[in-house]
Amino acid sequence: MSGDGEPSPLGAGAASAALAGLVVSSAALVSAPRLMPPSYSWLAHTTSESAAQGVPGAWLARAGFLLLGCCVIVIAVVRRARWGRWGVGLHAAFGALMIATGIFSARPWEPGLPFSPVEDLLHSVAATSLGFAFAVGVVLVAWRHWRDTGAWRLLDVTAVTASVVLPLAMLGFEPLTGALQRVMFLLAYLWYGREACSRPQ
Repeated sequence: MSGDGEPSPLGAGAASAALAGLVVSSAALVSAPRLMPPSYSWLAHTTSESAAQGVPGAWLARAGFLLLGCCVIVIAVVRRARWGRWGVGLHAAFGALMIATGIFSARPWEPGLPFSPVEDLLHSVAATSLGFAFAVGVVLVAWRHWRDTGAWRLLDVTAVTASVVLPLAMLGFEPLTGALQRVMFLLAYLWYGREACSRPQ
């Protein structure tokens, strides 16, 4: 905060840059399926598969993951006073793990393409862990908001509920795995976008 009680220019500028980065990252993930082979389906195949090993055009989704992770880390730093130590730690972990998913790619969905099982395992661990980091991180931030205001926010409740329900739904509706996962990404982008737009401290 600056001396007159207004957000510091540094914090406001970083939040604006992070918000712009979220827009670019989301555009990359939305556009990535267009670079995939004809066998790729955005309904059935995940965003991780659009960044898979050995697949032409996978660079775009990987760049989207990397940018998303960096933006979340910036937002966590800007929002540290309101999120609290544990909230910042979990969301920063989400960002770092998202960067890891861009560095370590999943195996390709098409048979016959070479891939590294170790890299695929690292991707899976990072992807699973970031889901937990996001859900618990949102709960902690929502609890702090409720403690301060006595109100729950709809997007907080929706994001946490979706982070539990949608992965379970993906297990039962495999033809819609990609679409369901993209709903989770949409909620994450909306949640972090709201936080980036909020007045920093």
